[in-house]
Amino acid sequence: MTRGGALVTGAGGGLGREVALRLGALGHTVHVTDVDQALAEAVAEEVGNGAFASGYDVRDADAAPELAARTVRQAGSLALWVNNAGVLFTGPMWEQSAQTRQLMFDVNVLGTTHGMAAALGVMTKAGRGHVVNIVSLAGLSAVPGEAVYAGTKHAVMGLSVSTMLDLRIAGLRDVHVSCICPDGMWTPMLYDKLDDPCASMSFSGVLLEPGDVADVVARVVRRPRPVTAVPRWRGSMARAFDLSPRLTLLGGPLVVKGAVKQQRRMRRRLLDDPARVAAALRMRRGAPDA
Repeated sequence: MTRGGALVTGAGGGLGREVALRLGALGHTVHVTDVDQALAEAVAEEVGNGAFASGYDVRDADAAPELAARTVRQAGSLALWVNNAGVLFTGPMWEQSAQTRQLMFDVNVLGTTHGMAAALGVMTKAGRGHVVNIVSLAGLSAVPGEAVYAGTKHAVMGLSVSTMLDLRIAGLRDVHVSCICPDGMWTPMLYDKLDDPCASMSFSGVLLEPGDVADVVARVVRRPRPVTAVPRWRGSMARAFDLSPRLTLLGGPLVVKGAVKQQRRMRRRLLDDPARVAAALRMRRGAPDA
């Protein structure tokens, strides 16, 4: 028996694909969406169990309610919506073009907002459902080199927690919003940033595999939590770093120096690992892992 429909955005590869596979295994009928419909269809075929696919640009506000309605039609309900799609561009914000800044806000913030509004429009009427937002540790702390990206992720955190409060005030105890805040992940978002010093903070802790984070998503789906950092100790560190902006400004340059060294060590280790390099190349082409 199906556990209901589950829509995943940006699921044509990387973390989104892994999440779709986990949800299919949990018994959900998965609606795989991606801006590249061909990739979405390939992943839906992998997931099986009635999974289906749609091309979806999360910036399209009108498309989100249509996809929510399609999920209900084909799966019988919309039990889960996972906002995974996101983009990252690094560098000082004053050096980025207006178009680059706009794109990050359009995808990361408005894309998530459109998805949440469409999902909750269905879930609040049904009296149950769960929205999972893939955020980042950048939503919990300042991130030098990724200022605009961090700004978008802070916005998603504020949006999510505030919406959770609104749901509880409205008496909707079985409608949940959860934020997953992972450390850096070895996905297409980071493949081309091994030599980018502005991305060093993404390599400063634990470089996670998409499957590691997808496992956490599956746990949170089974037992909803408002905010989950991956790994948990990095979340505690990020929150502590954010408590005192003055200390952050004083210690930040030293932290970045250490992060650049860690990035260089990680680059050597990754490039010496043929399996991880091959996995990165497969994901670049949109092919699933073997």
